[in-house]
Amino acid sequence: MENKSHALAAGAFVLLLAALLTTLAVWLTRDSREMRVYELISKEEVTGLQPQASVRFKGVTVGKVSSIGFDPQAGAQVLIRIAIDDSAPITTSTFASLGFQGVTGLAFVQLDDSGESQVALAPGGGAAGRIPMRPGLMSKLSSQGEKILRQLEESSVRINQLLSPDNQKKLITTIDHMGQAANSLGRMAADAGKTLPALVQDGKTTLQSLQQTSTRVGDSADEARASARAFRTVTERMNETGGTLDQLSAGADTLVRTGQTLNSLTLPRVNRLADEAARSARQLGRTVDSVGDNPQSLIFGNAPIPPGPGESGFTASPVKP
Repeated sequence: MENKSHALAAGAFVLLLAALLTTLAVWLTRDSREMRVYELISKEEVTGLQPQASVRFKGVTVGKVSSIGFDPQAGAQVLIRIAIDDSAPITTSTFASLGFQGVTGLAFVQLDDSGESQVALAPGGGAAGRIPMRPGLMSKLSSQGEKILRQLEESSVRINQLLSPDNQKKLITTIDHMGQAANSLGRMAADAGKTLPALVQDGKTTLQSLQQTSTRVGDSADEARASARAFRTVTERMNETGGTLDQLSAGADTLVRTGQTLNSLTLPRVNRLADEAARSARQLGRTVDSVGDNPQSLIFGNAPIPPGPGESGFTASPVKP
């Protein structure tokens, strides 16, 4: 009888302890925050999403998934109820998408806001208060999977064509040619290594010649500058008042006046003298001719001029038959 009482006491203690632990667990896991209930509507698959899954707003956990089911108004749509902390800024431009945790495949609801509206979204059911679901990364990858597979197939076909026997032979030939070209480049590099010192020496010689030439050019430039300064000095002296140009101008004016004097006075006199000399020469010529025709005129003088017709003493000469 005593053993049964001890067993009953032990069983009662265990049951009481279990009840206390359960109560403590419920108390510790209770959520005392004020929650708002929203509905998510999705036309896409929600594979991996379970009740009590986390709801995050811009990466911050703000609530949990309450239930998952189908929309009674449109059976092809999935209706998800979520409970969100009252402090979460849910607006009419807020949207949801599915996120996945690492490699476990467990999904959670990711909320985000496009910023187009600042009007708070009223909680509760109904079409007016629902948050739309947008395709997540996995949904986009699934929708693009067929296109990706087709592109992979095309790529594999092209790779097979590229690696055909004929192309392999061409590729091997090209590699051989590249090896030959590399060998030629190696020989050229070796030859360049041999001729490089001579080229460097020639370059040094050429550089020294250029330096000497530049020095000579600098000396010539200095001489040219000195000549230019001397020419500028001579030019300034020629252009200054009473200088060479003024003296040349005065001499030219004197020469012009002298020419004018010669034209107005001397040349007319010279012309008259020349005319008189010409007349004297003509008279002297006639005198010489007259003396040549009648030399006795130097002794007896000139004979009288015979009378002409109609003058006294004129006699006509008989006409010879």
